[in-house]
Amino acid sequence: METNAKCLIIDDEPLAINVIKNYLEPIQGFEVEATFNNAIEGLNYLKNNTVDVIFLDINMPVLDGINFIKSLQDPPLLVITSAYHEFAIETYELDVLDYLVKPIEFPRFMKAINKIENRLDTAQKIAAETTKERSYIFVKIDKKKMKKIFLDEILVIESLKDYLKINTLTGRYIIHSTLTDFTNLLPSKDFIRIHRSYTIAIDKIDSVEGNSIEIEGLRYVIGRSYLEEVKKTILNTSI
Repeated sequence: METNAKCLIIDDEPLAINVIKNYLEPIQGFEVEATFNNAIEGLNYLKNNTVDVIFLDINMPVLDGINFIKSLQDPPLLVITSAYHEFAIETYELDVLDYLVKPIEFPRFMKAINKIENRLDTAQKIAAETTKERSYIFVKIDKKKMKKIFLDEILVIESLKDYLKINTLTGRYIIHSTLTDFTNLLPSKDFIRIHRSYTIAIDKIDSVEGNSIEIEGLRYVIGRSYLEEVKKTILNTSI
């Protein structure tokens, strides 16, 4: 995934701020949103703004870097930029991503950038999976109860005259509907009618042999009038 990192630099030395800014300038996907010479101004900025990364000095007047970190309720990624080694252990206990000792050489700075990119990429992937919408349908399984069924769990829908049996990965449900009406509610790229009594999920097919399909160890006959369309669909999804 493409990195898009908003950065904040907090350091009481203007020269140190300029070093980080100059290092970040040619790196794609990293933007310096603001810089501050003290942590108090940094805290005020974060009340109304969000950033992905803070490059933070430790020794600063009024509020030092460690207490600044402790005051953050939901801190972004933190990279310490300090002239002193001795704070490293304490800051790592505060979940600091990296600790850069001044004077910071560019190759060492790039190692920190790689860590940032990896952490942000992982976070984006997790967020994408978490927010990924699974398609579903609500069906009435008795007079009062509506059941949510995720489409990616459906295996086979079987006609029982005026009723349907929906076989899924997690259960079986009987509903009052016709196979034609229910099949029309499903995405045609994912489901196909194979018989006057069966509609199946294409991605759940385990094997095809002659005029039958196997799903989860059970075989289902392909109706003669459906055979050409079914085989055409399956061939189009084959390698």
